[in-house]
Amino acid sequence: MIEQGNPTISVRGLWKVYGPNAEKLIGSPDAFLPRAELREKTGCTAAVRDVSFDVSDGEVFVVMGLSGSGKSTLVRCLTRLVEPTAGKIQLEGEDLLSANAQRLRELRRTRFSMVFQHFGLLPHRRVIDNVAYGLEINGVSKVARYERAMEVISLVGLQGYENNYPSELSGGMQQRVGLARALASDPDVMFFDEPFSALDPLIRRDMQQEVIRLHHEVKKTMVFITHDLAEALKLGDRIAIMRDGALVQVGTPEELVATPADEYVANFVRDFPKSHILTLRWIARAPLPGEDLTGPVLAPTVVVRDAVRQVLEAGCPVRVMDGANLIGVVTADEILSVIAGRQDG
Repeated sequence: MIEQGNPTISVRGLWKVYGPNAEKLIGSPDAFLPRAELREKTGCTAAVRDVSFDVSDGEVFVVMGLSGSGKSTLVRCLTRLVEPTAGKIQLEGEDLLSANAQRLRELRRTRFSMVFQHFGLLPHRRVIDNVAYGLEINGVSKVARYERAMEVISLVGLQGYENNYPSELSGGMQQRVGLARALASDPDVMFFDEPFSALDPLIRRDMQQEVIRLHHEVKKTMVFITHDLAEALKLGDRIAIMRDGALVQVGTPEELVATPADEYVANFVRDFPKSHILTLRWIARAPLPGEDLTGPVLAPTVVVRDAVRQVLEAGCPVRVMDGANLIGVVTADEILSVIAGRQDG
């Protein structure tokens, strides 16, 4: 669980509108018209509509949605690769929208890094030089930048390939170079815009595991863009679902799977097994009067699918305990309801 405190990223009332008189659209009765109707009436497209959220220090915050939902425009607004039409973005309390060009370059070099679907590696440079490129731009000495590059090359599992050229590497290995390059400057925040969508499924799964491992090791705050629900549920501490430029729901994987905000979210999560996401904390119920409370103990963080055998074999309610505190009990009925898809939270 991510500790809540002052957010690393704070976004309030963010808009990105393309078209004539874009600023005048915000606050008008037309602002939330359906996209096609808005375009026909005003000639404008609202790619991001009144988006607000916080990202905590060390959190993996995933933004997902279908093609055209505004998720990639959103992350580009956060880094000011696209200039927002209105709103407020703060990075550790600093107003990013008031940063001038020089300050923005400094932030991109030192405070945040970006990893995209297209790796953007320099084909004429070796792996170590690609990884060290940002440090070279920052004026770091050759000895120091190579030392740092070798550290992150080892971190992403590419030791032994530092003298290879990108064309000599597989797609997954090239993306690891991209990760290493993003990590080399030791940024506060890492932004990922669908970085694995061009990879084949097996390599994609490996790279997802790599991000999870790296997050555990380096504790970076990450904003990850994807259209893939399984990827979002696997990586995200919290997930924001977008539709037509607006946020539909923001919550933990458990919250989205168990209590979708509307039919749109429900359609996303309908076919995903709840037993793979929900924990015993979510499904535990209060003991009934006189119910046997001498059964086995499991932690509230245990995922349902990992508790199936023990609960079904217990012969009595399994106690869900958080230290000395009884959260509730779980029996075969609760487990089978989740597996059958009947758990309503």
